[in-house]
Amino acid sequence: MSRFAAVFLAWGLLGPAVVAQNLPPPPEPPENPITAEKTVLGKILFWDEQLSSDNTIACGTCHQPRQGGSDPAFFRTGGRDGKLNTPDDTWGSPGVRLADKFGKYKSAPTWGFERQITGRLASEFMAASYFTTLFWDGRAGTTFYDPLSGAQLIASGGALESQLVGPPVSATEMAHEGRNWTEIEKKLKRARPLALATNYPNDVVAALQSFPTYPDLFTNAFGDSTITVARIAFAIATYERALAPRNTPWDTFIMGNTASLTTGQTRGWNLFAGKARCSLCHVPPLFADDAFHNVGVRPYQEDPGLMNVTGNFTDRGKFRTPTLRNAGPRRRWMHNGKFGDLNHVIDLYIHGGDFSDNLDPLIIPLNINSIEKFDLYDFITNGLTEQSVEDEVSIYARPTLRSELPPNPELFGRSSAGDGGFVPQMIADTPPNLGNQWFKLGVTGALGGANAFVALGPDQAPPNTDINGIPLNVHCVPDPYIVWFTLSGGGPGNGFGTLVLPLSHDPILADQDWYAQWFIEDAQAVGGWSTTLGAKIVMQQ
Repeated sequence: MSRFAAVFLAWGLLGPAVVAQNLPPPPEPPENPITAEKTVLGKILFWDEQLSSDNTIACGTCHQPRQGGSDPAFFRTGGRDGKLNTPDDTWGSPGVRLADKFGKYKSAPTWGFERQITGRLASEFMAASYFTTLFWDGRAGTTFYDPLSGAQLIASGGALESQLVGPPVSATEMAHEGRNWTEIEKKLKRARPLALATNYPNDVVAALQSFPTYPDLFTNAFGDSTITVARIAFAIATYERALAPRNTPWDTFIMGNTASLTTGQTRGWNLFAGKARCSLCHVPPLFADDAFHNVGVRPYQEDPGLMNVTGNFTDRGKFRTPTLRNAGPRRRWMHNGKFGDLNHVIDLYIHGGDFSDNLDPLIIPLNINSIEKFDLYDFITNGLTEQSVEDEVSIYARPTLRSELPPNPELFGRSSAGDGGFVPQMIADTPPNLGNQWFKLGVTGALGGANAFVALGPDQAPPNTDINGIPLNVHCVPDPYIVWFTLSGGGPGNGFGTLVLPLSHDPILADQDWYAQWFIEDAQAVGGWSTTLGAKIVMQQ
């Protein structure tokens, strides 16, 4: 039994007033106490897209306060049958395009050259410090071990640290194949902190003014400049522990200001704690129970959940109860994103789950009418949501990510088809920040095995320029820089290649415009060459 379930039993015996209290301060393991210096370092790391291999994804890309701590982006997947728009479809968070250890794009099962989609939705992170295990299936345990040495660094209470060391080396979520923490440590030593982000909050501005490099920031937080995976995990976990969601209207209500909840929300709270049985699992004040349940969302064969971790058949289909704090801004629900509206979630519980195999005995049909359902919805979405979370102010203030700004590189101009009518596609989503060793331009959908080249130059061709019917997006005078390739793949539409172009740190390049275009030799194309769109590349400091 979890500590929250035990509290609920006391409540059930003695009445709601016994647990009518705010969420306590977040627990912190003695091996990693919260400090201001570690908190701001963790915040910078959490929002730095350079923590990914290709500089396109930060931790904060998939975990944003204004989305209730979850992911603003989500995409439908084919589920177990691999087919879209069938009952077993799931919704997952996007990751990176699959790339080999040299950073070159390759085709991923299901996703090809598009961004890969994870098998589950990214979960809320702002209350994560209150759970003994993390991820939907609990695979991030309470004991934290250094992923390089295997040494135990935190005996108990280290689920945040355990969770943090996985995504940056995952070839689906944030990394190219074969990436390791030694590579990440080296990258951070030379990277300018938050080089891709803008609109820094005040605490980040102050930190970077005094400590402009990652070695400086680590010295401030840990006493010396050594950057290690353990310290990265310690810092980001400390930042997340500082985001304790403790200022909802319900918290104010419980402290005696009954006007902080509307009359309807108060009715919803009473339903939540009574007839609707929500608080059996969503136990106040965390509004979760630090436990796992099968609530009958889908058959366990599609996703065994906790059983994958424990190996126990009795755990099939069980998933961690998420907190309902700051649930209002979330746009999809359940581990697989099955529901796009909280009303549909409430309906699941009203009729006692959709699937009975290993259904938790707490899930039974409920006698809830439409007015009660609305009050319940109102309480969860509004009574448990902090305005500062939706506005991303106060402790939730954060930088603007590069991926939230207009694209750079930006595609433009015209392209032309080759054999079979296939039009080659440019991949250009890696930020061109100075010092980026993994800047790259890819091509897909071309003639496999063909000769090809990338043309790069400082000038854009005039609109509608062509030579022998071949559209040009890069000006040929003066001569552009040319890089030749033999494309991988075989046959029309199956060719692909990647130009990996390390960028200099030289500040003279900052704000310079460059233009690029792929040309593929193809006898069936007009003029003997098929082409991609152009890419405008603005070098960033």
